[in-house]
Amino acid sequence: MSLHKTVTPENLIRQELLALHAYHVPTSDGMVKLDAMENPYPLPAALREQIAQAVAGAEINRYPDAAARQLKADIRKVVALPSGMEVLLGNGSDEIIQLLALAVAKPDAVLLSVEPSFVMYKMIATFVGMRYVGVPLTRDFSLDLPAMLDTITRERPALVFLAYPNNPTGNLFDAAAIKQIIAATPGLVVVDEAYYAFAKDSFIPQLGQYDNLLVMRTFSKLGMAGLRLGFLAGPTAWLEQLEKLRLPYNVGVLPQVVAASLLTHHDVLLAQAEKIKLERSRLLAALGGIAGVCAYSSEANFILFRVAQATQVFEGLKQRGVLIKNLNGGHPALTDCLRVTVGTPEENGRFIAALQDTINQLA
Repeated sequence: MSLHKTVTPENLIRQELLALHAYHVPTSDGMVKLDAMENPYPLPAALREQIAQAVAGAEINRYPDAAARQLKADIRKVVALPSGMEVLLGNGSDEIIQLLALAVAKPDAVLLSVEPSFVMYKMIATFVGMRYVGVPLTRDFSLDLPAMLDTITRERPALVFLAYPNNPTGNLFDAAAIKQIIAATPGLVVVDEAYYAFAKDSFIPQLGQYDNLLVMRTFSKLGMAGLRLGFLAGPTAWLEQLEKLRLPYNVGVLPQVVAASLLTHHDVLLAQAEKIKLERSRLLAALGGIAGVCAYSSEANFILFRVAQATQVFEGLKQRGVLIKNLNGGHPALTDCLRVTVGTPEENGRFIAALQDTINQLA
């Protein structure tokens, strides 16, 4: 008779991880894909050819430059980092969030953010064993500054994340309020600027003015989603500690080569971002013209809107070949809310027609 005990996930994996649901990415084959905040525009042919030549010459039989020196230099240049600030690269911003959380995850350490916001803040806090605290936004999705300051005083968070603009609401929080939060926080404050190319403000110029401020960005929304490249900027004293946690060669040869090529043409990507901003204004006006739809203004490349029977509307759009994001049920503040990425004029037109048709059918 065997004395071997059966080993199962249930008796080995931490209970809080068993209770989690994996981040779900739906299939989008054959659909107008407006669910993931991607840049809908392809690169110009000449730039694609330049990248193809660079990739052809890449030494994929060798490990990448572990320090990614050229890419970091390109990033410092296009971002205009203040002097004395360093850059850490990640496989998208998700990896950087995890590195930050791992670094400060002492027993009983708190990770604080606002709600609703980017779901990975809470998920990664759970991954690393930190206690997560979420402070509700106001009814119009603004920062509740008194509640934030009270919570900071009570919880003494080791790490605070503030998305600027916020996802999924699309709004920029009040910069003066964020500065008060930075000054009041005993731990690190990370301003997450994933949608920087579509917003009218940034905390990059503030780096160095606060010893606990870091700024995180990803190039995914700008047009490099397939490369999975994010970066953290801040004082060397912080980043040299975080580098100890970064796995070797986390940014591969091809992402480094392609991103370096693209950043030499940062103006091309920013011009595409300007087109997206123009379409955002048109899309917001079109949503405002549909009875029963309440759309929220946005500084990102997506628009949050509220509509009765949101889940049925979401399914109706899918049946009509349009995929957006269903946020209904994800958080009480997002009841009956859907989020649509700003696409091309043609994609946005198909979305508006499908939305109007779906609402008419449900009426």
